[in-house]
Amino acid sequence: MGIEIVGRIDKINGKELSYKDFAERYLAKSQPVVISDLTEDWRAREDWVAENGLPNLNFFATHFGKSRVQVADCDRREYTDQKRLEMSVLDFVEQWAKDSVEDNGENDDDDDDDDDGKSVLYLKDWHFVKEYPNYTAYKTPPLFSDDWLNIYLDHYQMHEDRENFQKYDQISCSDYRFVYMGGKGSWTPLHADVFRSYSWSANVCGRKRWLFLPPSQIHLVYDRYMKNCVYNIFEEVNETKFPGFKETTWLECIQESGDTIFVPSGWHHQVYNLEDTISINHNWLNAYNLACVWDLLWKDYKDTEESIEDIRDISDDFEALCQRNLAANTGMNLNDFFIFMSRFALGNMVLQESLNPCSSAMAQNLVLNLSTIKKMMMKMISAGGVTAKDVYLDLRETLEDPQFLRFCRDMGRTYKMIHKEEDNKVLFPEEFLLKIMGFADQKMQICSPKDLVEMIDRYSTCSSNPLA
Repeated sequence: MGIEIVGRIDKINGKELSYKDFAERYLAKSQPVVISDLTEDWRAREDWVAENGLPNLNFFATHFGKSRVQVADCDRREYTDQKRLEMSVLDFVEQWAKDSVEDNGENDDDDDDDDDGKSVLYLKDWHFVKEYPNYTAYKTPPLFSDDWLNIYLDHYQMHEDRENFQKYDQISCSDYRFVYMGGKGSWTPLHADVFRSYSWSANVCGRKRWLFLPPSQIHLVYDRYMKNCVYNIFEEVNETKFPGFKETTWLECIQESGDTIFVPSGWHHQVYNLEDTISINHNWLNAYNLACVWDLLWKDYKDTEESIEDIRDISDDFEALCQRNLAANTGMNLNDFFIFMSRFALGNMVLQESLNPCSSAMAQNLVLNLSTIKKMMMKMISAGGVTAKDVYLDLRETLEDPQFLRFCRDMGRTYKMIHKEEDNKVLFPEEFLLKIMGFADQKMQICSPKDLVEMIDRYSTCSSNPLA
């Protein structure tokens, strides 16, 4: 079964693209784009690439060989994804080098199919930044730096209930910054990104082919229950199970070495490595796609609730069980989301108080953030989303916590860099903390979405940069 490709993704020079233009043209409108010239000064493009332009496998074996990583077997399916293996980086690159020697000269075309019966391995989701914090392989381009998810995870765990999430090791759920490495012919099945986040992917070396499906056509690649998705768009797709698939229309692009691709929330995509390729990939979210994150989270919560409905009457704490299952399946539950939003809202207020009254781009960004968080909390109120016990944020403890102030400083540095406001220093003298506490003195704990909405409203009435 062939697919209908109706267009190509735009490509633009990153040196000619301001953050304001990127936000208006691509973030707000949820449009994919390929961006060149964002990676020229990366250390990874020196260390990780051999003189012939291919991956420098010996460098990885020598410097990072002991790391344990997840490797996908691209020719073996397990449930809805490729079968995963765990191995060391050394074992992976040795197998890659061996396969490359055996294939040398045998497959010179760009066909995606590998007919020799041999598995193609693809290293995925390597948390390289967390594992090697002192090796600066790259810097996140400013266009993608308004990244609430990874800034937050640099300071806090997503799951507050640590005892119930011991199976998540410290590295695997610590951030959403990844290195991918795979030989020619390795690929990723059709999917949308975790949390319905944005993602960006930069080729350190190699070339990729991307196929994109617009969000308006998502229902066409799922079964009638919207549970199971088409796995491989180039295989024969079961028309009985996926009757709408033949109506899909796709966008395509070829990502060259050094190019970075922006993938908006909810765009399903399938990706092939046309050459031996190394890429750096981030998932992230911010005010522009927060509604997509909430919509997915609430849908997954209702699906989780339905899946265990038959034990509701015999469960000691049915709601807690739903939250645990939601976190295990989605990576975040409703309580996690609420605490995440509460800390981020409070951090935005602290940052606003550190600015002189002005209509700067940074101030406008902070206002947008708070306004969007308020809207999400209103949705949570309507949905009745947080009902678990002991879910709250103590304001005084938070504002006096050095960890929270480091979180605020990192946020401040990020927004100053994005908006090029280097003349402002982000400081947190005692009077700022007292003012933040002052408007909240009637209730010193945020215990529900309603509390957070009320706090944002109270803050807006006394702020020099009120919400619109």
